[in-house]
Amino acid sequence: MQPVPLVSSPGHRESFRDLIAANRRRSALLIVVFCGTVGLLALGLGVLIAGLLSPDGLAGVDWGQAVTVGLGAAAIAALISALGYVTGDGAILGVSGAHPITHETDPQLFNVVEEMAIAAGVPMPRVYEIDDPAPNAFATGRDPQHATIAVTRGLRTQLNREELQGVVAHEMSHVRNEDTRLMLLVTVLVGTIAMLADFIWQLARFTPATGRGGRNRNQGGGLFGVLLLAVGLVLMVLAPLFARILQFAVSREREYLADASAVELTRDPHGLADALRRIDADPHILQTANRGTAHLYIVNPIKAWERRAGSLFASHPPTAERIRRLESLLA
Repeated sequence: MQPVPLVSSPGHRESFRDLIAANRRRSALLIVVFCGTVGLLALGLGVLIAGLLSPDGLAGVDWGQAVTVGLGAAAIAALISALGYVTGDGAILGVSGAHPITHETDPQLFNVVEEMAIAAGVPMPRVYEIDDPAPNAFATGRDPQHATIAVTRGLRTQLNREELQGVVAHEMSHVRNEDTRLMLLVTVLVGTIAMLADFIWQLARFTPATGRGGRNRNQGGGLFGVLLLAVGLVLMVLAPLFARILQFAVSREREYLADASAVELTRDPHGLADALRRIDADPHILQTANRGTAHLYIVNPIKAWERRAGSLFASHPPTAERIRRLESLLA
């Protein structure tokens, strides 16, 4: 078998240090973009609240009041995001219905995870199992020291040891490359933006563009208020959509790289390729999965979305293409 290259684009090779550094840069850039988006949304929220309190509607907005409310909204959003980042992995495990596994309850799984942790040079992550017949797995955690790998009961019963090792190596690659931090951050920030946008939408329905009496004392101010409201509503629609596209794009790229990294750890493309083939062919639907957590899994657990894997909104690359790339390593 030829050496396994980590390739992000044709003709370009990346080391594991490159991957980790790139993920840290993306995390920092993501925070900057998030802060800018939340700032705009928070200002729009402040304007809407000030317009709701003003007898002249948006035409009589008190900008000092709007900025104050906006800063307060931004601070609350930042606090919620920070709390979500610290506790997000626990929430994901809770939503997924996962329970912890020890060496005594599942020695083979525990040993495979230990082997791959040693090969990857990372601390032993916590191991969880999801009681569901659909075969799948994911990794989460804000850093390798707080990482968790979760597998479903279906994965344990359907895969042999080599296939299980390939899946665990894939998830361990996400841990080592700090993909779990990036994806947890993306999940939290996308959720916060969506929450802010939804709140703005609900508030905009009750905010008058003109005065409460139905007349506008200042026609120019009224037109400006209507324009501001229109811009705010467009931003409200586009911000979560852009955040979701960013979430999916980051996830798709990470899956290809984690596949290649997994082969580096196991030196065997067969195990992961066969595992992906089994997971993809299984008809079961993972009941605990949702659109907020689907991008974390090794294969999209929402079958309807998986069939559209070539679209802009796909959280994973096509499984057939992933298998083809893995099999090409055997040439």
